[in-house]
Amino acid sequence: MPGGKLGVSQKMKYDEFIKHVQSFSQVESLDEVKRAVRATLQTLAERIPGNEASKLAKQLPEEMSTHFQGRENQPGSAFSLKEFYRRVSDRESIDPAAAVVHVRAVFAVLNSAIVPADFGEVQTTLTEDYEELFAAPSVTVPGIRMISS
Repeated sequence: MPGGKLGVSQKMKYDEFIKHVQSFSQVESLDEVKRAVRATLQTLAERIPGNEASKLAKQLPEEMSTHFQGRENQPGSAFSLKEFYRRVSDRESIDPAAAVVHVRAVFAVLNSAIVPADFGEVQTTLTEDYEELFAAPSVTVPGIRMISS
């Protein structure tokens, strides 16, 4: 089952989220990590239905939730994982292979930061080719106690 959540009833702080994405992606530049998070979340917001986007927005720091706001009652756009990677690559102006690493890092942290039931609902709105993004990370996010739903 995907997802985990903070052991306390609070959102992960923006700086923590960025730090964890940086760790997973092995990217040195904080600016590059922030661009990766922004591009991935903007692309995810396009892909999923607005009601699912709203659920994610409520669980993310304000700096990140803005990418999901204003999409209530809007359908998601249907596009493949390959297209997802291409869009992130274009938004970041980076090589597609680097975009794959960035997207996977962002999803690994989302997997720990979002309530499992909500992250699972996001997964059900996507096609099978997205499955690789929902695999449990091979390492845990430090400071987050995983709680099964």
